[in-house]
Amino acid sequence: MDYSVVGISGSPVAGGNAETFLRHLLGEASKSGAKTEALHLADCTVADCIHCNFCLNRQKPGRYCSITDDAQEIFEKLESADIIVLCSPVYFMRTSASMAALIDRLRVFMYGNLTGGRLRNKIGVSAGVSWLRNAGLETTHLCHILAFMTLEMIPVGTHSSISPLGASAVSSTQGSGIFEPDTRLGVEGDDAGLRSAAAIMERALELAGHFRGAS
Repeated sequence: MDYSVVGISGSPVAGGNAETFLRHLLGEASKSGAKTEALHLADCTVADCIHCNFCLNRQKPGRYCSITDDAQEIFEKLESADIIVLCSPVYFMRTSASMAALIDRLRVFMYGNLTGGRLRNKIGVSAGVSWLRNAGLETTHLCHILAFMTLEMIPVGTHSSISPLGASAVSSTQGSGIFEPDTRLGVEGDDAGLRSAAAIMERALELAGHFRGAS
């Protein structure tokens, strides 16, 4: 399959559990022949949207937003993707501040004089990593899914992903919340979470095929 999958890790921690889970998600897509790319917000500067309305009528190629930072490169990679994966750690029962800032900046694809609607009908996958078993995974997924819907994207769901809303993993042993100082990447031991990544990427590629066949 010659689909393009772009995944974004919303963790400020480089090389942490969210990046590890994203790598697993993209690896599952690669097994089916998809071209994948990971973007890590820990390595980027993405400022808050200032709601200046520049994007409504002053966009030009290579400049979709008035703010000069790393968001422009991310915008261009997202608009070239078939499938977009948003993967975040759970912070205070929701997606991370880094991911929220990027989502706000995606306003350029809602109202932009050049880019409005360019994410429409792309496939959106939500992924989340929680420290505790029942601590905010689904509310984190909802943050991502509401963004997908606002952008007129197609959110992916499957009952095989622990939560039907998205790929879900825990970073403490069995989601117990017990701190084990020798375990840094607990998500690697969450077999159910890793299976959920495989299931949702399989479903995302299936949906991408339906949309390509209908176009």
